[in-house]
Amino acid sequence: MSVVRSQGYDGASLAQLSKASGLGKSSLYHHFPEGKDDMVAAVLDHLETTLDATVFAPLRAPGPPATRIKRMNGSLLVFYREGREACLLASLGIGDSSRRFHPRVKQLFRRWIEAIAHALRDGGVPRGQAQLRAEEAIVRIEGSLVLARSLDDPAIFQRALKSLPELLAS
Repeated sequence: MSVVRSQGYDGASLAQLSKASGLGKSSLYHHFPEGKDDMVAAVLDHLETTLDATVFAPLRAPGPPATRIKRMNGSLLVFYREGREACLLASLGIGDSSRRFHPRVKQLFRRWIEAIAHALRDGGVPRGQAQLRAEEAIVRIEGSLVLARSLDDPAIFQRALKSLPELLAS
């Protein structure tokens, strides 16, 4: 996952994937007959499982919306190493891979937005407003991650996450 996350689909070479996985190129093709497309699909499978368990599930759990959002934030801090890791969804949403993986990336972003909106609706936020706030949350999360990485300042991402619970649940 780390090679695709940092290099994107287009930049991830078989040599890098082989080195990161500890498998020779022939072993990679044995496990992934369609090559890099199969490998990235497996990465997306793993990402989806991870997001389901660590980001979406806390948002759907019982409790006040601010608490749910704080749990999501804790997971995001771990997943993105406090703002030091690139967003895999963003990496796969640009370049040649965007055509191949766009439907899955789009679906994951929509599920994330819906999970946030669900938590907000449970807290009494009207449906339309919950949707808009959820979209803004993703913009804030993803935008702050890009800016934090671009400026080599993870505190930008950390501050953005810290402000989310109050901002969204108010």
